[in-house]
Amino acid sequence: MQDLLSYLHLVVLPQMVDALIVGAALALVALGLTMIFGLLDVINLAHGDLYMLGGYAAFTLIGWGAGYWGALVLVPVLVAIVGWGLEELGIRPLLPRSDRAVVTLLLTFGASLMLRDFAQVVWGTDTHAIQAPFSGVISVAQVFVPAYRLFVFGAALAAIFLTWWLIYRTRIGAVLRATAADPVMVASFGIPVRWVYGSAFMYGCGLAGLAGVLLGPIYAVFPTMGHDFLVMAFAVVIVGGMGSIVGAVVAALALAQIQGLASLWIPPVWAETLVYGVMLLVLIVRPAGLFRRFGEA
Repeated sequence: MQDLLSYLHLVVLPQMVDALIVGAALALVALGLTMIFGLLDVINLAHGDLYMLGGYAAFTLIGWGAGYWGALVLVPVLVAIVGWGLEELGIRPLLPRSDRAVVTLLLTFGASLMLRDFAQVVWGTDTHAIQAPFSGVISVAQVFVPAYRLFVFGAALAAIFLTWWLIYRTRIGAVLRATAADPVMVASFGIPVRWVYGSAFMYGCGLAGLAGVLLGPIYAVFPTMGHDFLVMAFAVVIVGGMGSIVGAVVAALALAQIQGLASLWIPPVWAETLVYGVMLLVLIVRPAGLFRRFGEA
């Protein structure tokens, strides 16, 4: 019994704490992805590369002397502007089409390839490290956790709470949810649906950029980092429910724990496969996901 308790404390608990931190950051990427789908019915395959762009933008701004904290403020805004350009010039003209689900999917896939090639041309194919703004460790439940990882967890939770508050506790959120449910009715009240779409898309992309800044010092920055994270984010969105804000957060935390704990006993590749197995099981049992999209009653 003593050996079991020691194993749980020294091995399992640290892995759970680490998975909790990763899950909170993953939720940021999934939140933006699910907001865009919930409002526009667009699956944004370029979302992971916007996360990648956030990491590279942070690396560049820090190199120019803006510092980590300056990058933390500026990068989400810059990535949101890139997202606005993608939505305004690419996605918006395709929304009236009856086959918009397919054509926007192809468009965002093309945008993903362009952003990845752009990153390779500008920054090269090497991996770039970002220095964390502070170091040290903090004891949490007698588990020593790097202080920066705890900061990432707190910042991610703050962004998640802000998003929930905006969607469910403000007039802006009421307009977003009404637009997701019935855009024609919202337009009849004189509300510019075009700006609702654009603002939501920019906010979702800004969350991806924020995740890029927060995770850059942990995982470093490289051209394919967006693809790796996007695959996991899609699993989160599918399990939580396409377009569900609460579902994205719950699924991100749950799947991160499943993958983190499974990797203690099986190879990491199999642990990732287990996550996709959970996704397939949810699709079989509850195809719409565990939660409803934010525009539904």
